[in-house]
Formats: sequence, C-alpha cells, structure tokens
Amino acid sequence: MNEPRPVGEPPDEPGRTAEPPHERGPAGEPPPQPGPAGEPYRRIRAVHTETTITVYQAYTPGIGGPAARDGRFPAVWKRERMTWIKPSFLWMMYRCGWATKPDQECVLAIEIDRSGFDWALRNACLSHYDRAAHPDQRAWKRELKAAPARVQWDPERDLRLRALPHRSLQLGLSGEASRRYADEWTVSITDVTRRAREIHELVRQGDLDTAARLLPDERPYATAPPGLPSAGPAGPGGAVERAGR
Repeated sequence: MNEPRPVGEPPDEPGRTAEPPHERGPAGEPPPQPGPAGEPYRRIRAVHTETTITVYQAYTPGIGGPAARDGRFPAVWKRERMTWIKPSFLWMMYRCGWATKPDQECVLAIEIDRSGFDWALRNACLSHYDRAAHPDQRAWKRELKAAPARVQWDPERDLRLRALPHRSLQLGLSGEASRRYADEWTVSITDVTRRAREIHELVRQGDLDTAARLLPDERPYATAPPGLPSAGPAGPGGAVERAGR
C-alpha cells in the first residue's frame, strides 16, 4: 500500500495513513485528461469559509470512527508523526480508492482553522529537491529538516480518477504542525465515507452528472501566502506558477 517516501519522512504507524507525496502517477496510467480552460497549473482548491478550510484524510474505522464521533483525533493518533492532508476530495478518492483500500476505509472531512492552515503554508518546505528553488540538495535538506510542513503538488483528478493537467496541493504536517492540527486547528470532523461510496457507485453506473452534483464545492483558495513553495515541474508555458494566483 505504501509508496516511496521523500527524505526524512517517518514510516506509517498502524492504522494511520501518513502517505507520502505522489508527484508521478503509477505506471500505465492514462495520459492527463483535458481540464477547465484557463485553469492555473498549480492552485489550492478547497471548501472554505471566512474562517475555516476543509481537508480530507482516510483512516481505519478504529481511528476514523472515534474521531468523527468526538470531533477530535483520539489519543492513538500519534501527534509526533507526519500526516498528510488534502484539500482536494477527488485526490483523496484517488489515494484511498473510494474508501476501499486497506486501512483507508473511513474518509474524514476535517474542517480546520484557516489561520492554522495559512501558518503551515508560510512555514512549509517543498517535499522534494528542486534546483529552481534551492541552491543545492544540502540546503534543501536543511530546510526540510527544520520545516514543520511540506508542500507537494499532485495531479488533480476527474471523477474517473484520471490525472488532469493541473495540480492540487497536498500538505504534510509534522512536529509542531501535526500537534497543532490535531489539538488546536481542528474545528469539526465528519465521516464522509457514505457520500464517497455513493458518488463512486454513480460513477460506476456512468451517471457522471449526478455524481458531479454530489461533489464538495471546492473553490480557489485565494488567500494562499505569496511565499508558498511551488517549484517543481513547470506549467505548460514553462513558468512556475504560485498557488492561488
């Protein structure tokens, strides 16, 4: 189930999906599908209000059930470990296989405080070395070791979970960021597994219009700080775009 991790990322703990970045699709994946005209190559898209933003994670029922019931992560959720959050619902569906993969059967929508999310973005480092953003690998590793958050840009997905030509954010939290996420930033936790499986069944039946209407209303997150790391494979025009710009 686990994919290769970037430098310094700890192994998964039992029952918890601390999954690594996924910059490249699996072998044999179809070519990217056309996306909306004018869509920036990188952008944070999310359900958000003036004060909160919703991210997604998938867990075993033993962790996801108590978290949704109590509105906070249980003690078994280890605060000292790396955890990855995703504002994109469909990217979460790609990662957990519509809640069918082992240890990812319970999908949670976690509403967190926007000030905490923005703090993580401001203090993030790219999860991989990029010569356009770092003078050398040694400098990147120093920054990576010190940063409490990691930014990764992954191909957005359509309803059939095919890669789209633009990318969405995956944000890794560790140390201080992981603890604050679990115990300070979390506003609410909702089990959305049933909705995920309902959408999946509609996709299997070929009813994409109805399935699309059940998707979360993800909109551009325009308040992403201007310093948000976005280096990596450049967009179609060769430039590296900033998220939310």
